[in-house]
Amino acid sequence: MISMSKTLFPLELQSCADDWTFNGVRTREITHCYHDYPARMIPQVAGKLLDRFGKKAHFLFDPYCGTGTSLVEGAVRGIDVAGTDLNPLARLIATAKTTYVSPQAVRSAIDAFHRFPLANRADEIVPATHVAGITNLAFWFKPTVVRALTALSEYIGTIDNPKVKRFFQVAFSETVRESSNTRNEEFKLYRYSPDKLKTFNPDVSRIMAEKLERNYKGLLGFAKIVGALPQRPKADIFDFNTVDEIPEAKIPAGSVDIVITSPPYGDSHTTVAYGQYSRLSAAWLGLPEPHSIDSKLMGGRTQKQIHTFPCDELNDALQRIASSHLARAREVSAFYLDLECSIRNVSACMRRGGHVCYVVGNRIVKNVQLPTDSVIRSFFESNGLTHVATFNRSIPNKRMPERNSPSNVAGAVVSTMVREYIVVMTR
Repeated sequence: MISMSKTLFPLELQSCADDWTFNGVRTREITHCYHDYPARMIPQVAGKLLDRFGKKAHFLFDPYCGTGTSLVEGAVRGIDVAGTDLNPLARLIATAKTTYVSPQAVRSAIDAFHRFPLANRADEIVPATHVAGITNLAFWFKPTVVRALTALSEYIGTIDNPKVKRFFQVAFSETVRESSNTRNEEFKLYRYSPDKLKTFNPDVSRIMAEKLERNYKGLLGFAKIVGALPQRPKADIFDFNTVDEIPEAKIPAGSVDIVITSPPYGDSHTTVAYGQYSRLSAAWLGLPEPHSIDSKLMGGRTQKQIHTFPCDELNDALQRIASSHLARAREVSAFYLDLECSIRNVSACMRRGGHVCYVVGNRIVKNVQLPTDSVIRSFFESNGLTHVATFNRSIPNKRMPERNSPSNVAGAVVSTMVREYIVVMTR
């Protein structure tokens, strides 16, 4: 086991002494099964961090919570949790995953759904001709799919219980994505090829039914654990941007026992376009349009100059990128400037003796590896926190190419991220 002293151990020693890879584990237990989402932290990492650094924690905060992996892990341990995310679809999913809802009420609603096959209403349904947020409905959905999704949307609108309705909305969101003309193996919006579309005829009702049954099993597991706790934990999902502020009224200064999070690895237009991933589902659900999310995320605001940071490794990397591509160096600098602001705000929330755990990847830009693990440590140290350890984990089954061409020159390829770093700090 790694010593929990504040001495920095060599990374190689930590990697050998403590395995964080979790290769082959099941990552979709309890409500973690609810919905796919880009760049998810696996629950085993969040759970292990909680069991090691959060045994006495009463309040967990995730400043970039996505669909709430760390929040679910905190809740099932009886810890009050709060997270924030700019993506309204992510917030919907995170809320559903962390909300205790009566399994009996959900089962009753699912059974009613099964008893009322949507095909029986085919002649009654007036299919949507326009969905706000989708500029060309026929481009992204076949007519039969539009008709079926319209029926599903109308059905969900009849559910009175807001928690049960949210449960159905999450299943509907994945159904929208899987029945659309998009390549589902991609997170960005790419339409299937004409040849693929000729044979693509999704059974929308069946997809929805399968999602509901899968998610119901996850709910049963979550409800059993949370229902057995002496007191049900509180879960709050917010929409503020930690780069700008963390409102005192929502997360008081000095109130957080533990932060467990995985921030973006870089600006969204070159890493994960969360807005694109969410656009179709959010439109059908009537959520705020996510098209502007990517510009609001870290690095979305362009900078005219390269910032100087309290991390020599980062400053050196930025200069090496700038030597070949000045504009790209400015974009990378803008991302780290936003990350620095966010970390300053997160630091102010920590109580004395609390822990901060950031799971990050060191991406490569213009053949230069960015030392994000060292950056995280330096930024927190600049705000009065102390380094505890940096754990090194391999990334199994990673949904991105092992090699890519950052220069778009034929034959010029580099390796992409195959490792993550878990940086642990304490106040």
